Amino acid sequence: MSNAFPEIQGGGSLLLAWQIKNKRVAAGRILSVLNADAKVTVISPRAGLNEEVAYRISSGAVDYHDRKFSPEDLEGVDMVLTAVDDPAASTAIWKLCKQRKIAANIADVPPECDFYFGSVHRDGPLQIMVSTNGNGPKLASIVRKQIAADLPIGIGAAIERVGGLRRKLRKLAPEIEEGPKRMRWMSRVCESWSLEDLTDMEEEDMERLLGFYESNQVPRLQDLRQKDFADFEFDGSFGWV
Repeated sequence: MSNAFPEIQGGGSLLLAWQIKNKRVAAGRILSVLNADAKVTVISPRAGLNEEVAYRISSGAVDYHDRKFSPEDLEGVDMVLTAVDDPAASTAIWKLCKQRKIAANIADVPPECDFYFGSVHRDGPLQIMVSTNGNGPKLASIVRKQIAADLPIGIGAAIERVGGLRRKLRKLAPEIEEGPKRMRWMSRVCESWSLEDLTDMEEEDMERLLGFYESNQVPRLQDLRQKDFADFEFDGSFGWV
């Protein structure tokens, strides 16, 4: 019986896509959290800012306080990221976060991190993170680049099209009891169509394809686009799945 289940491999991290849109973040790693639509507050004397952080401040992308950290800065904060060249100060901030149950990442101090930043590849809605659990950040970057190089061209655009189709389908069949059928039908579309087809799918194609949801059929894209497609009667040989 035990052979039917995967073997437990300890020592890993739970990799999550953390939704922090509109969450308040006290941040030292600017771009990662801004890409996730977080509300970022930077607290640092101006002399301690690097070029990118100074740019984000001047462009109005983040809120900024030109001073050292104060415990009151944790009020209303959902996440804390530190990049302080003072181990004692970093630990003090971490302890305050623990007391207030705020998730924190203390730069270069793994024991004082509730989460880590992996090496991330981004293509539109597609995000792939590689983590070595702190063993080799540079190697994580190398692995991430290799994975990205092997991905099909246009995969991000294909995902965007599938997302658009799913949203249309939810409007067409919004009932809760339709959930299992929606998922099965969308799975068939993704498995039956090539990535090139999904990338090439247009609004008109989506509308015509949705016309076959009720009958639980998935015609091929090239068949769907035939001008006289509506005149065909399904005889089992038309490329439907």
